[in-house]
Amino acid sequence: MGSLMVGPIIAGAMSLHVGWRNFWWLNTALLGVSIVSVIFMFPETKWHRPHPDEFIKQLRTDKVSPTGSTEKVPTGLHDTDKLGGEVAQTPVHATMPELSAHATAERDPFLGNGSPSKAQWRFYQPNAHPFKTIVLDLWIPWKLFAFPIVEFAAFVTSWSCSSFLTLNLIQSQAFAAPPYLLNSQDIGFMNFAILIGAMIGLGTAGPFSDWVSARATRKNGGVREPEMRLPAMIPYVLIMMLGNFVVAFGCQQKWPWAAIVVIGFTCAGIQVAALPAMVTTYAVDSYKPVAGSLMVAITVNKNVWGYGFSEFINTWIAEKGYVPPIMTNMALITLWCLFGFVFYFYGKTFRRWSKNSSVHRL
Repeated sequence: MGSLMVGPIIAGAMSLHVGWRNFWWLNTALLGVSIVSVIFMFPETKWHRPHPDEFIKQLRTDKVSPTGSTEKVPTGLHDTDKLGGEVAQTPVHATMPELSAHATAERDPFLGNGSPSKAQWRFYQPNAHPFKTIVLDLWIPWKLFAFPIVEFAAFVTSWSCSSFLTLNLIQSQAFAAPPYLLNSQDIGFMNFAILIGAMIGLGTAGPFSDWVSARATRKNGGVREPEMRLPAMIPYVLIMMLGNFVVAFGCQQKWPWAAIVVIGFTCAGIQVAALPAMVTTYAVDSYKPVAGSLMVAITVNKNVWGYGFSEFINTWIAEKGYVPPIMTNMALITLWCLFGFVFYFYGKTFRRWSKNSSVHRL
């Protein structure tokens, strides 16, 4: 999202002063640098973190004795010979291990003494089942679309982003024409309002949703449920609606550009930083082991809608004006966000449907 906010700022100024083609050459250079950086500056860091079921199946492990010899000893989730007390499968205060720096260091003498391994830079990483891994990486995002919580997160994210994308697509059409007659640089600089709004959204949405969730947790006897953060969406949905109203009617009725930009563009930035973050956090809380695949699924859904939206919105505006397409899009965002009430009350039921799914063991 940040690239779509900063890109027009740079593109507008370059188009005015050095020609629009130079921006595309700049974009080409940046993509080239990104590709080279991924190949040569991004070591393989995928580390398999064992699922609790794997700990249960593991009966023996290596343990280094004080004399330096290695011996086989039984181990499991309920070992009592670990420093700091018993570690239970569902830790509570009485069974949590000692987490002080000294105790932690004694449990893991290698902690803090490691360094990047040359093996990270190998083109091919050893994998006992490479083809299975590839197939899973390709299949799991599609499988996740069968889960209601993922669908909810995907559609809220897609339409929230489309509300912001609308501004990218219509700003030249709206402000280069009479009565504004603004040049490309002035139009590009309007995106500073979106960027500032996004900073406001990033700075408030996380702490606010955490506060709402923590408050609900205390009322629930200390037991936290992923659905507890969903009510935090409400103020940002209202901000989204305000922004869409201002942009739609402001552009249609030729309000002063400052009102449209300061209110409408800023609201778009706030909501696009807040709503997708909240619903994706909810989905990740529900399906932590496949957080990466979950983000792929949401992104695919978002990009499909974004591509289709960009194909017809300008023509629609030229034929019907700004109000019908922007208000239709706002109504769809509101519709998907209203499903948050359904998931607040029945999200646990939806999670129970998928409790035995293999995605929890990946």
